[in-house]
Amino acid sequence: MEKIASFTIDHLRLVPGVYVSRKDTIGKEVITTFDLRMTSPNDEPVMNTAEVHTIEHLAATFLRNHPVYGDKTIYFGPMGCRTGFYLLLAGDLTSKEIVPLMIEMFEFIRDFKDEVPGASPKDCGNYLDMNLPMANYLAKRYLDNVLYNIDDSRLVYPE
Repeated sequence: MEKIASFTIDHLRLVPGVYVSRKDTIGKEVITTFDLRMTSPNDEPVMNTAEVHTIEHLAATFLRNHPVYGDKTIYFGPMGCRTGFYLLLAGDLTSKEIVPLMIEMFEFIRDFKDEVPGASPKDCGNYLDMNLPMANYLAKRYLDNVLYNIDDSRLVYPE
């Protein structure tokens, strides 16, 4: 069986960043999948499920309500390895193009202090598995360590 593209990335050299993982064409529309890598794979502890779940709820809510990207948002969700998230947007986009959106989104998550949207038994299948303070902390860490001073080494996968 052929190895899928995401398993061909050298995770020993991968650092936190914003990467184009793949581009797919559906009909006439290009769908760009972004790898929002928040921790260094196999180097730092992974994120716990509670904060990953909280970031997922907040980011999905933010993106779907965004005035420009709301209609372009296909999916936002966690990587199974818990080192980051995948974001699928309609359009032939680059990592650099979405950095302002990612800053805006992670500032929203960093500053969010209210009840997490969808964190109720009626709205979510695991609503108790949430950790807003850790989600705030991880968003701040990603902003400070990656997004605010991002350069090409964190926008293109390592060779």
